Amino acid sequence: MALTQLPPAPLTVTEESEEPSPRSRQRMQESTPAAQAEPQRSPKREEEGPEAARQPQVLQTPLAVAGRRPLTQKRLLSAYDEAEGKAPGGKRLCPESPRDPAAEPCSPPANGLDGTWEAESDGSEAEDQPSDGQSPLSAYERKRLKNITENAKFFAALQLHESAARLQRIATKRRSPVTKSRAKPKKVEEEPVRRRSMRLQRVEPSEIAMPEVFTQPIAEEYPQVPAGPLPMLPEDQMGDSKLTEGLLAVWMSISEVEANEAEKQVPDMERYQDSLNSMVLSEENIRKVVKSRVCSMAIHPSESILFVAAGDKTGQIGLWNVDCRSEEAAHIFIPHNDSVNCMHFSPCNPAHLLSLSSDSLRCGDVTRAVFDEIYRDEEMSCFDFLEYGAATAVVGQWNGAVVMVDRRTPGASAELSADIGFKRTRTVHVHPVHKQYFMAAGSMDVAVYDVRYLKTSKNKPVSSLQGHTKSVASAYFSPVTGHRVVTVCADDKLRVYDTTSLSSTVAALRTIKHNNNTGRWLTRFRAIWDPKQEKCFVVGSLVQPRRIEVFQDTGKLVHTFCNPDCLASACSINVLHPSRNILVGGNSSGRLHVFREETTGLRS
Repeated sequence: MALTQLPPAPLTVTEESEEPSPRSRQRMQESTPAAQAEPQRSPKREEEGPEAARQPQVLQTPLAVAGRRPLTQKRLLSAYDEAEGKAPGGKRLCPESPRDPAAEPCSPPANGLDGTWEAESDGSEAEDQPSDGQSPLSAYERKRLKNITENAKFFAALQLHESAARLQRIATKRRSPVTKSRAKPKKVEEEPVRRRSMRLQRVEPSEIAMPEVFTQPIAEEYPQVPAGPLPMLPEDQMGDSKLTEGLLAVWMSISEVEANEAEKQVPDMERYQDSLNSMVLSEENIRKVVKSRVCSMAIHPSESILFVAAGDKTGQIGLWNVDCRSEEAAHIFIPHNDSVNCMHFSPCNPAHLLSLSSDSLRCGDVTRAVFDEIYRDEEMSCFDFLEYGAATAVVGQWNGAVVMVDRRTPGASAELSADIGFKRTRTVHVHPVHKQYFMAAGSMDVAVYDVRYLKTSKNKPVSSLQGHTKSVASAYFSPVTGHRVVTVCADDKLRVYDTTSLSSTVAALRTIKHNNNTGRWLTRFRAIWDPKQEKCFVVGSLVQPRRIEVFQDTGKLVHTFCNPDCLASACSINVLHPSRNILVGGNSSGRLHVFREETTGLRS
């Protein structure tokens, strides 16, 4: 609270009865700043006469109040009174006391009309002349000084400044969360149930309608597969049962009979195109073999019975006897914990099915009904046999390295791990004629290496296939001579290379525009050569209606496998029979589609 500024204290005038003593005049001169040097009368003022000399001058002297800055009071003096120390009319001015600076100067009230100051006095000489010799104070001045002192003490006792500061701090403090008014939550209105596709729900499609809320991935429904050999039992079989005896018996029988195969015959392009036209898809040749997305497939080389194996992303392997129409024609096994990236029937013994996931390489031996563990490691992506006997294999890893594995060596360890300088290795493929050469495809690298000169590190390729600008999904030699290589790249290109002579760098022979943007929910496309035809390869397609395309190495589209009534999804993984006109395509829901000749007989 601010104190109200009082009006300037008036001067005290008293009747002059006699001439002031020299001592009193000296005190008066010392108490005022004008007395420090006696003013000289201006000649101009003397010339103007006594009326000009008596013009009032305004002097200001500080008025000290306890607890406040000194106020200023005005005094009216004429030139004559200033020199003589007298007030007009013979009044004497009340000078300030120079001895006591803290003493309150006199300031009687003004009448506010003519600017003159009147002094209240009871007429006693004792009041005007104190005994100590100081300047006399009137009764009004003493009363006023007393009031000022009492008011100052009263306001000091109120501690207004401290209270204002304390209130300011309280106002700026953060309010307690309890005192905050919480907004009432809005009432959630029940929205109508919206239909969402299974792709948006991240649920793998199936023949049976699945609930909208999918709580667990399919892979977590099963316990982890232990290391070592596993019995060849289907996933729905809890104990000893004869559910799979018929299926495994068929596999064993066709492997024993078909051990000695005749020589492969390569038809000309005209006959080959006629055979492609004779292959059709029907509803009875479509079946869900595994529960999740197909990542790899293998087809048995038997000519009497069509026997297919498929591996999905959860580690399941499905075996399907396509010629059998009963419910027992297909069964699922779980030899792996992770995606089955690569599968091959042994070229010398079709009773052995080798499958690879990211953590293990296993051999399913139908003669002993067991899945043996050949090699165990981490981040494996693919493999291929280094020789016809299938005793040794080259294994690619996701970290870019390649590993040499010999099945004849006891234990599940590798013979050699070689760093070929890749950031990622997705596929490896061995030359069909010169088995010492193998090709690796990775991020943007495709190169051919000689297995005889592999070292642990600093391996140089025999030949590099140039031109890829994005990651490469696959690269394979042509099946008969190895004179061609086809690659699938994420830059929406299929490239064909001439590898007749393995020079240090090889440029693309043909470049085919092809939509390879399979995205997250589809397995990457892999272009594979037809083992019956050296110059043609097969690849999946995203064109509507869905189809599987056959290209010649010149870039020409030779044939399109399409059936809008039966094929409604993209088949990323495809496999061709080595001697029969049969094509099998697998999609992201675990279904297999078999294109075959219409004249082929079916068994009950």
